[in-house]
Amino acid sequence: MDAEIAYVARTGHRMAYRANDSSRDTIVLAPRRMSLSDLRNTKPTLDSEGFQIVSHVSSIADFACDEEVKAHHPQEIVDLLTGLTGADLVVVTAPGVRRFAERSNLSGRLDNSRPARFAHVDISGETARAFSARSLPEGNAAPRRSAHYNIWRATSGSPQDVPLALCDARSLAPGDLLPADAIFDRDGVDVWSFEGLVLAHSPGHRWCWFSDMTPREVIVFKTHDTDPARANCVPHVAFDNPLTPPETPPRASIEMRAIAYWF
Repeated sequence: MDAEIAYVARTGHRMAYRANDSSRDTIVLAPRRMSLSDLRNTKPTLDSEGFQIVSHVSSIADFACDEEVKAHHPQEIVDLLTGLTGADLVVVTAPGVRRFAERSNLSGRLDNSRPARFAHVDISGETARAFSARSLPEGNAAPRRSAHYNIWRATSGSPQDVPLALCDARSLAPGDLLPADAIFDRDGVDVWSFEGLVLAHSPGHRWCWFSDMTPREVIVFKTHDTDPARANCVPHVAFDNPLTPPETPPRASIEMRAIAYWF
């Protein structure tokens, strides 16, 4: 399948983007039509491509209930990642981020609730190192390895009108990822920021997606890994699925983030 991937232009200037008020962003888009491989029937891995799809039945009855998600979902993510990676310690670093396709009346009404419409990696290596140090509980030795993961679940059922595209980590080249400022704003005020990465086009990029995701499975993908022998990070972006009929319900999703440590 071919679809439009929203790359950024190589402007020579550092760009910035916000969680809510995108009208103040300085991102310069340079969209390209790219081929996307549906990996529904293949088995990519975290250490090779940098992502994989996993069956995962949550106990959460309603992902719209923030209290239920906060009370029970972090431990589910800890258990999932521990089993997948063999890490000695997993720390969930943020509450669930719920996002909605633009056709939903919830898109933009909640904090950071719009799909990310440009190819990016949430954190740079510098940010990852800072977050890893900050999130490590006191009393632990310095880890020999740490890795950051996102866990993405479609909560609206299949198919998805605005699914997630992932770039195979092996297809990245030095210089494809550009540092940018990720700014978290509230009511028109910039509250805090850190360094993220945005993606410029290369014809060698291999884009992938998973069709017809259900709430009983998740995509796990990396945003940083200190082990140079493994996939480091996975650029990702929301895209318009040309295969879905117009009456498809707008996509809803929840994303969790966690850091794994090995000692």
